[in-house]
Amino acid sequence: MNADFLNEAGWDRWARVVLGVVLLVLGWGGFVTGGWGVFLKIIGFVPLITGIVGFCPIYWLTKFRTKR
Repeated sequence: MNADFLNEAGWDRWARVVLGVVLLVLGWGGFVTGGWGVFLKIIGFVPLITGIVGFCPIYWLTKFRTKR
């Protein structure tokens, strides 16, 4: 992947991965059940994947970046 395409700094990527894992553990681990549990199961993948890839579509749309 082209490095110019990446728009997240290292700390931003780590924070997203940790947040994604926490949300997924809460949802899939049964700590949060019902509608909120399903919501966390789905939404937890968003920060996890964007953190792993290093690209955030919302940052791209707003021309914002944490990577210098």
